Amino acid sequence: MNNKQCCISLIGSTGSIGTQCLDIVERNPDRLCVVALSAHGSVDVIERQARKYRPKMVALVDESKADLLQKELKDTDIEVLSGDQGVCTCASHPDADIVLGAATGIAGLQSVLSALSAGKILALANKETLVAAGDLAMKTARKHNATMIPVDSEHSAVFQCLENNGVDHVEKILLTASGGPFRETDIADLEKITPQQALKHPNWSMGPKVTIDSATMMNKGLEVIEAYWLFGVDKDQIDIVVHPQSIVHSMVLFTDGSMKAQLSLPDMRLPIQYALTYPDRWPFPEGRVDWKAPQTLHFHPPDVEKFPCLCLARRALDVGGSAPAVLNAANEVAVSLFLKDEIKFMQIPKLIENALDHLTAPSPQTYEEVVQVDQKARNYVFDAAKRNTFFL
Repeated sequence: MNNKQCCISLIGSTGSIGTQCLDIVERNPDRLCVVALSAHGSVDVIERQARKYRPKMVALVDESKADLLQKELKDTDIEVLSGDQGVCTCASHPDADIVLGAATGIAGLQSVLSALSAGKILALANKETLVAAGDLAMKTARKHNATMIPVDSEHSAVFQCLENNGVDHVEKILLTASGGPFRETDIADLEKITPQQALKHPNWSMGPKVTIDSATMMNKGLEVIEAYWLFGVDKDQIDIVVHPQSIVHSMVLFTDGSMKAQLSLPDMRLPIQYALTYPDRWPFPEGRVDWKAPQTLHFHPPDVEKFPCLCLARRALDVGGSAPAVLNAANEVAVSLFLKDEIKFMQIPKLIENALDHLTAPSPQTYEEVVQVDQKARNYVFDAAKRNTFFL
């Protein structure tokens, strides 16, 4: 990017990715500014953010709380919007040079499509968008000449490895996985895992949904689907390798047998900053691997018997149609039920598998069709969990 101050519209400003993005803005006030902020319903947090970063507008999905935010910000000239449409207005703000899509889950899809339809540069941190609506999102981006830059650490790593190369000479994309908190846990003990145990990730600081996805390794399954859409390779060209140290964030194997890898200490601010500043690299003062000290990096294949969500994601990608959207919706519901202690840890993949067994439809081609598939899958999983019959 040039020396002009880059204006950001931040969708999902109160979550883990959003707050880390604002930390980068704070570090670079002469280079970055915020033109719009949106969140679901955290009035206190977004009010503090709005007063500090002075965007032109803010939006809350929860319309009942937007009125309160309006009152809290009445002494400013910041425009307050509400509902999904308000968030979409933020995502397509004419003054935004780049939109960071960091809303969690399928709730972020509509704003992502709005940013792409406006021809924006989209820094995508919401993997569920491409899982549930990959075909629709990529078609929208092509139609409006929008640019998509991945923020997930693994896809950012692949993106960096492929710079100036493209995928013509790619043999394999290798997405690395920490293995989560239960990498060494015996499979028999997984039935007794509590939400509190699953939320203790050994390497990364993330929101609760993403942290549980890491514990089940569904996050890697979702990332395989995301990589399929982002990089345009065949499904069989994407593999997963467990790397407990989380230093190598992903690798690319080329057809001549050579490999590229992107390495750094685990800090999500690095891929966020790279997406905001691409193709430049700005200084990031802390966090260096100490190569003067002995380093041991381990790699091994994932245990698909212990982590069946990996196979379920592969199955959804192979089946195609609406299966990835069903997978995503079923996973979101199952994770929410587990976090509320209403189902057991190993019932998460069982609920997802049951949904994939019973729900099929063509690939959704509009936002409304995605919503229909998503809602049908959610209703099915809620009902299945309430019946609790197929767990026996």
